Amino acid sequence: MKNIVTLALILLSFNLSAQTPEQKLNQLGIQLPQIPEALGSYVDMVRVGNLVFLSGRGPLQADGKYITGKIGGDLTTEEGYQAAKLTAINQLAILKQAFGSLDKIKRIVKVNGYVNTADSFTEQSKVMNGFSDLLIEVFGEQGRHARTSVGVFTLPQNMAVEAEMIVEMK
Repeated sequence: MKNIVTLALILLSFNLSAQTPEQKLNQLGIQLPQIPEALGSYVDMVRVGNLVFLSGRGPLQADGKYITGKIGGDLTTEEGYQAAKLTAINQLAILKQAFGSLDKIKRIVKVNGYVNTADSFTEQSKVMNGFSDLLIEVFGEQGRHARTSVGVFTLPQNMAVEAEMIVEMK
């Protein structure tokens, strides 16, 4: 009987210490912004069954301006990392606006990252770690995902980073 009570207390304390994605964002000091609707002839996301395909988004700041420039030229790898992190925050904001809660996310499946780079820049994966690291911090193992990181000649509005992702919903 003593072992059952001990096990029940351990399970109860684990459940009490488990945090929701929103609580983890709060703990990190991150507030999800309101994201304006897509400006082109596309939608922010499409749901097919339990999968949600998010359109590419960039590092839109609170003032409505993007972090811009070429990584390895105008911006450092660390500045690119921060731009990628902001891009992840913006993608999470789209999901929160659409579904009301990030608790409905079962797993981050895939991220495609596009890095606006100077000609000789080769650290695209280090830049996109900003996106991936945030998802892992917020969702734990369910935030680990497949990823592609590529350098591109230019991005819309000279954004530093653009990323799209596929998410599995509960």
